[in-house]
Formats: sequence, structure tokens, C-alpha cells
Amino acid sequence: MKGMRGTFLCKLKSISAITTLTQGLVFHENTFNHHSQTPTLSSDIKNEEISESHLSLVEFEDKCPPGGSDSVILYTTSLRGIRKTFEDCNTIRFLLGSFQVSYDERDVYMHLEFREELWQTLGGKVIPPRLFIKGKHIGGVDEVVGFHEQGKLVDLLNGIPKSPATGPCKGCGGMRFVLCVLCSGSQKVVLEDVDESDPPMPVRCVECNENGLVKCPVCF
Repeated sequence: MKGMRGTFLCKLKSISAITTLTQGLVFHENTFNHHSQTPTLSSDIKNEEISESHLSLVEFEDKCPPGGSDSVILYTTSLRGIRKTFEDCNTIRFLLGSFQVSYDERDVYMHLEFREELWQTLGGKVIPPRLFIKGKHIGGVDEVVGFHEQGKLVDLLNGIPKSPATGPCKGCGGMRFVLCVLCSGSQKVVLEDVDESDPPMPVRCVECNENGLVKCPVCF
């Protein structure tokens, strides 16, 4: 009886040893396969992050103001009545200046024609600042500053010519407008070809805008 029991225990120990050895080999194989796999998932994530880091103008809606198909146009206002709006205009102006790109600034307060352009382009009564790049509406201060903080504004300005100016315009001092030489800013002129029996009557000057200003011949 003891002999049979001893034989059974020996067989049991041998089976346990084989099982332990088999489990060890399986564990070793799984561990090796786990560490030897190519990290395709992390590579895909990295490539996706790289692709998302670039921004293209094709992603924006076509909203082209007059003369803006191949240029940068910034609609602003010099009216200080609403301080935030005035400061927002200065913010985008500063960013464009930091990149030293050439852009056309259109002050809707100085020239109502610019305001009508902006409203017609966007299809509603919007307030500046509004930035357009090559016929694409980029947005207002929140969008432009956001793109800049993400490092994407430089992608949108890629290919824009550098500004040749090294200081304010010598013709208008950076105001972009000068007084009308015909009416001296009064918006009224006297017609010369009238009947001598009639007293001279002033009429509206056709050369200047609603503020008695004309576009600077140097800037425009």
C-alpha cells in the first residue's frame, strides 16, 4: 500500500513540475511578445498631432471683400467710444505688425464705404475687427488670437508679402486719410459756373467722404 502511495506521489510531483514549467514558458512568451510589438498606436497619435498642428486657408469660408482675393484686409475702427472694440483692433494690428506682413487696414469709422463693404461681405451688421486673408474670413479678435497662441496664425500668413514700410506713412502719418484739398474738409464747395444774378450756393463736395477726407494717395 505504501508502495502504491509513493508511486502516486512521485507522478503527482512530476505533473506539477511540468505544469509549472509550461506556465513559465507561456508567461515568458507573452511577456516577450508584449514588449516586442511595434508601437503603431502611439505613432498614429503622433502623426495625427503633427497633421493637426498646421492650418490651411482652405478650411475657412469664402468671404472676399473688394480687392482681397490675394491680400490681407483688416477692418478696424478708430472710434474710442467702445474701449474693448478699439483695443481688439489694436491687438490684431499688433499681431500683423509683429509678422511684418503687408496688409490693408480699412477703418469703418473714417470711411463709411468700408463699413458697407464689411456688412455686405459678411451679410450682416458686424463690428470690427475682422480679418480676411486671401478672400477667406478668419474671424475677429478671439479667433485670431487663438490661432496665434496655437502657433497657427503664421501658417495662414504664409506667402503674404512682407511690409516694405519701416515707419508711418509720410503722407498721412498712418491715418490712411488726408483732408480733401478741394473743400479743405468742409464737404462743401461753391460752383463757379452759375448765373451771375444768382448768389453762389455751396454744394456737397463729391471728392471727399462724410468726414471731409480722401484716401491717402501714398497708402492706397
